[in-house]
Amino acid sequence: MQRKSLDIWVGLFVLLGAVALMFLALKAGNMSAMSFEKTYPVQTRFDNIGGLKPRAPVKSAGVVVGRVGEIRFDDKGFQALVTLNLEERYKFPKDSTAKILTSGLLGEQYIGLEAGGDSNQLAAGDTINMTQSAIVLENLISQFLFSKAAESSKAAEGKDSK
Repeated sequence: MQRKSLDIWVGLFVLLGAVALMFLALKAGNMSAMSFEKTYPVQTRFDNIGGLKPRAPVKSAGVVVGRVGEIRFDDKGFQALVTLNLEERYKFPKDSTAKILTSGLLGEQYIGLEAGGDSNQLAAGDTINMTQSAIVLENLISQFLFSKAAESSKAAEGKDSK
């Protein structure tokens, strides 16, 4: 009798561990946020998408209004083509803007939508023309270092001429 009870507890523990592993796998693959809402695709173009990935959230005012569908490279315009799958219940004006933002300092990247003032709404297949690319931390640091180096070289030239 005691052996049977022990087997049941071990089985429950293994089942609980499998459920926990499934939960972690879905979280890591960003699959836990899957939605079965109807969506409509909208195209955007960015010069630099940073670490943006498919299924990344599309947010407006902090609310998830869709997901990144597909990311491709346009070899004619040398830009990233990003397809946003917006939920049909959310309608945005045609002059809305899209920005690639980061959650926290080094968090995941997502697309932020800001509604414009146009009376016409975005429809399936439309393109958002006003976009802002991702801010790459390494580029900011290198710009800062180069500007400091230029300042110090100008200061050194000023001392030499006196």
